Amino acid sequence: MSFSQALSGINAQREKLGAIGNNIANSQTVGFKSSDVQFADVFAQSRIGLGTKVSTTLQNFNQGNIESSGRNMDLAIAGEGFFRFQQPGGEIGYSRNGQLTLTADGNLVNAQGAQIMGYGADANGEVQPGGEVEPLTVDAGNLEASATQNLDVSLNLDAGEEEKVAPPAADLAGGLDPSQYSYSTNATVYDSQGNARNLTTYLTKTSAAENKWDVSLRLTGGPEGANTYTSSSATELDFDENGVLAGGGTFNFTENGGEFDGTQLANLAVAIDFAGSTQFAKDSTVNDINQDGYTSGSLVGTTIQEDGTVMRNYSNEQSRAAGQVSLVSFRNPEGLKPEGDNLWSTTGASGQELVGVPGTGQRGLIEPGAVETSNVDMASELVDMIVSQRAYQANSQTISTQDELLQTIINL
Repeated sequence: MSFSQALSGINAQREKLGAIGNNIANSQTVGFKSSDVQFADVFAQSRIGLGTKVSTTLQNFNQGNIESSGRNMDLAIAGEGFFRFQQPGGEIGYSRNGQLTLTADGNLVNAQGAQIMGYGADANGEVQPGGEVEPLTVDAGNLEASATQNLDVSLNLDAGEEEKVAPPAADLAGGLDPSQYSYSTNATVYDSQGNARNLTTYLTKTSAAENKWDVSLRLTGGPEGANTYTSSSATELDFDENGVLAGGGTFNFTENGGEFDGTQLANLAVAIDFAGSTQFAKDSTVNDINQDGYTSGSLVGTTIQEDGTVMRNYSNEQSRAAGQVSLVSFRNPEGLKPEGDNLWSTTGASGQELVGVPGTGQRGLIEPGAVETSNVDMASELVDMIVSQRAYQANSQTISTQDELLQTIINL
C-alpha cells in the first residue's frame, strides 16, 4: 500500500493553511495583497494518481479599501500601479503602502527608511515629468523675495465727477490734498529685497467731454521710509461714451522716474494694467487689485496633491513644487516577487517597470491623506481555513486507515 497520496495531501494543505495564516496575520497591514495556493494532481502513467502538489502561489492585486487617515503624508493609490522606492542600500522596490515621513534631511521615506521616488523640480519649482526618476527631497531653505513686476487694478470711476486740474508732480512727494484729485486707492507692492511698499494711485477727472482721467502715483515706505513719487510713460485713462476703457489702460512706471526695461531693479519697475475698469454713473470703487510680488518666506509645511506633486508651503503664502511622485505599472503584477517590508521586486515574469505620472496609462490616481487597507477578505479566509483543516484531517484519516489494513496483512 502507498501512503504517498495522503502525505502529498497533508503537505499541500499545510501550504494552504500557511498562506491563509499569512493572509490573516496581515489583514491590518496597509497595502498588503493576499495570496492563494493552487493545487495540481500527480499522475505517473497510472490510472490512479499519486496525490497532489502545490502548483503555484498566486498574489491577488485587487484594490483594497481606501480609508482616510487624516495625515497629509499618507498616500493611497486609487487604481493600478505601485510607488517606487529606493532602499537604503540602493535597491529598488515597489509598494502599495504610501505611509511616508519627512526626515530632518528633507527625505520622504517609509517606515523602513526607503525613499519614495519621482520627478524632480527645477529652481523655479517647475516639475520635469518624463525625465529620470530620482529620490524625492524637500528643500527646507527660505524662498527669496520677488519684486512686484505686474499690478492689475480694476475699478469704476464715477462718471458724475467734476473736472479738475491734474495735480503737479512736485506735490506728490508730500501727498495730495483731497481737493486735488477725484478718487484714490492703495496697493501693497514689494521691492527686490522684499520690503512692502505702499503705492497710492490718485485719479483725477480732467475732461468730462473726452472722459479722460489723470493718473498720478506716490510710493511710500521702504528701508529708509522715504517718500518718493513715480512718473509713467502714460498718465491718462480714456473711456468711450459707454464708460468702457478705450485707451491708456496699461502703462509702465518706475520708482524715481527711472527708465523701465522690464527687468527686476533694486527698487521697483512695475507694469500697471487697468483692464476691466469702467466709468459708470455710480460711486467710484475698486473691484479688484492683484500684484505678483512677495516678501521672503520660510518653509512652514509640506503637502502632497492629488497628482502626486509635493508642494513646499512658505510663510509668505507662496508655494513651490519640490517634485512629483511617480507611479509604476507592470504587464504582469502577479509575477512580482514579495520581498517583505511591504515591498516587491521585479522578475522576468513581471516584465519591466513602466514609470509615469499618476493618472496616465494603466496607473491610478493618488489619494493624499488616505491609506489602502489590506485586501484580505476575513470571512473567505476563515471559510478556507475550515475547508483546509477538514482536508488535512481527511488525509490523516487515510493514513490511519491504510495503517490498519497493513497491520491486518501483517497479522495474517
